[in-house]
Amino acid sequence: MSVAQQFGDNLARLRKRAGMSQEETSVRAGLHRTEISQLERGLRLARVDTVAKLASALEIAPGELFEGIAWKAGAVHRGSFELPDQDATL
Repeated sequence: MSVAQQFGDNLARLRKRAGMSQEETSVRAGLHRTEISQLERGLRLARVDTVAKLASALEIAPGELFEGIAWKAGAVHRGSFELPDQDATL
């Protein structure tokens, strides 16, 4: 699973928990509905201003959109993202 896919899964879950459609979320966040769809499907990454808009529209802390996404800092080697094992979530 990629960072974009994990973010998208989080967005879809939180949007549904709030009882909102993609259309309502897009209006409240000032974004186009197709952008919400692309984000939820992991086809694009959200910019920081988009994360702030989504969090406000969903009335959540921005960090909730990043659940399961962690950066592992590198020592000598370049850092990398750590994502939950897909098999572990099934």
